[in-house]
Amino acid sequence: MGQKVNPVGFRVGVMEPWKSRWYASKKEFKALLFEDHRVRRFVKTKYRSAAIPKVEIERTRDEVKIILFTARPGVIIGRKGQEVDRLQGELQDLLGRRVNLKVEEVGRPELQAQLVAEDICDQLSKRASFRRTIKRAMETTMDAGAKGVKIQLAGRLGGAEMSRCEKAMSGSVPLSTLRAKIDYGFCEAPTPQGNIGVQVWVNQGTYEESGDAADAQEGQASKKPKRAYKR
Repeated sequence: MGQKVNPVGFRVGVMEPWKSRWYASKKEFKALLFEDHRVRRFVKTKYRSAAIPKVEIERTRDEVKIILFTARPGVIIGRKGQEVDRLQGELQDLLGRRVNLKVEEVGRPELQAQLVAEDICDQLSKRASFRRTIKRAMETTMDAGAKGVKIQLAGRLGGAEMSRCEKAMSGSVPLSTLRAKIDYGFCEAPTPQGNIGVQVWVNQGTYEESGDAADAQEGQASKKPKRAYKR
């Protein structure tokens, strides 16, 4: 089962909080979900150089709170905060509601699977050797302190006539251990021969006892006493 499940979705509500935190009726849910998708696509497209691994959205009755996690906050904030004010105005025009924009810096971008995947895509778009690119990305991630990393590419690799899949792995990447903090990222690299899909799994260690899932539902994230099993 672990091979067929997105590792982030596998842990949402159990170990990971939701990236969109709001409630809506059945009539409004579809429109608000599409709004979230438009916001994420707009920010990722406009600030690709800012290295944004994820965008979290919270909605209240009065405003929409958008939290941008970025490895380069200076690109979004700009000089004296001019760029972030302009971005906030553009998002308000896009949504038609008051937007509260918050920018948070990512400590170690080498451990963010989405940023690793985007970096690999940039290299492949520049016609770099895919094997050398995979090896360099894995070494950089492992040197940053990752417990394990797995990279998979699919498409017409090296300009071959027939598409194929290449996979490389270093360290430990468990498939179904919920305590393991597995980050997942996906990106597509446009090449003259067609798009190449890049998937990255990064094992960042284990979740702390305080938990990153403080916002997860209590019913799904309840802590049960440990039971000893005898073999």
